Amino acid sequence: MSKRKTVVAIIGGRECTKEVEELTHDLAKKLAKVVDVLVCGGLSGVMEQACKGFKAGGGLTLGIIPSYDKNHANEFVDIVIPSGLGLARNVLVVKSADVVVALPGRSGTLSEVAYCLQFCIPVISLNSWDVAGVIKAKTGQEVIDKVKEVLKK
Repeated sequence: MSKRKTVVAIIGGRECTKEVEELTHDLAKKLAKVVDVLVCGGLSGVMEQACKGFKAGGGLTLGIIPSYDKNHANEFVDIVIPSGLGLARNVLVVKSADVVVALPGRSGTLSEVAYCLQFCIPVISLNSWDVAGVIKAKTGQEVIDKVKEVLKK
């Protein structure tokens, strides 16, 4: 029997700085060597850079978008799930993942972090929300190491 594919979610703001874009792209590219599939909200900002980087690393990307229109997904999403659920799609993003990486974002990112905690899904924060129960990382390499650790369990 084959093992199920490992899935990482990268969550963060649909608007971000160039510094966060570069950090996200680099991190996602490296994660593609560790995890089989990336899931995210499929839009712009952190989500777009995560998909772009993960694809550059040879990985498969899945975007669960808030609308019913597949064309709203960023160009780096391989598989688009047009949920039509608006922000309620955030629960699907995190529930699809084995581990979640939180990057800078606002209330939508915070809601995803809260879902992770509620559903006992490991969530690693890099320059994002500092909430009890969240695993903190200071560098991209530390995120990679923690993802590997979580997936071994």
